[in-house]
Parts: sequence; C-alpha cells; structure tokens
Amino acid sequence: MKNTKRWLAIIMLSLSIFGLASCGAADGSKEEASFAYEQISAEKAKFLMESEKDYIIIDARTESEFAEGHIEGAILIPEYEIAERAQKELPDKDALILVYCRSGRRSKIASDELVKLGYTNVKEFGGIIDWPYETVK
Repeated sequence: MKNTKRWLAIIMLSLSIFGLASCGAADGSKEEASFAYEQISAEKAKFLMESEKDYIIIDARTESEFAEGHIEGAILIPEYEIAERAQKELPDKDALILVYCRSGRRSKIASDELVKLGYTNVKEFGGIIDWPYETVK
C-alpha cells in the first residue's frame, strides 16, 4: 500500500511538472493561444457539407487535376498559391473552410498556411482519392 501511494505521488508530481513546463514559452513567458487546423474524415466533411449552409471547400491541387474531377462547389486554390490568394478570396477568417487535395499532403500544407494567416475554422479532410462520394468535371 505504501509503495502504491509513493508511486502515485511520483506520477502526480511528474505530471504536474510536465504540465507546468508545457504551459509557457521556453523563456518562461506565457504564450498566446494558437489555432491549428482540424483533420477530419471524408465522412465528417460530407456531413458538414450537408448540415452547414455557410462553408468554403478548397481544392489545393493543380488546375489540370481540378479539371479531371473535383468536389462540387470547390474552389481551386493550389497549395502553393494559398499565401498570396487567401486574403483576397477568403475574406472571412472565421468561416468554415474545408480543404482537400489528391492524397492529403498538399491539403495539410494549405491548411497549415491558412492557420498561419489567421483562419480559425479550417478542416482538412485528405485526398480526393479517398473521397467515396460524387465528383464533377
């Protein structure tokens, strides 16, 4: 029983120290809360498309890939153009933004860039190769 209490105390102390260490910046100052994009499944993205009325779908692929087939309503902003086009084409930084590409790599890059630009409601749902629903040309 004494050993159990001792180990419990050690674990709790370790968690407390770890928790305190992770709450501030390396210099000991408090950091501001940062946002990150949320990675969701294709199913969750489809649910949001059906249940939400105000959202934006970004296809982060190239123009030729987009022409081969894309999700209806998606706007094409290739991942390498997000930084220069987002401010003009996506004025509401709190809008629900759903992002995809071909396999998920470029959509992650684009989503990360959107967050760095101050967008607060970015959902990345991978690649169109895993999209089990309808697409348009």
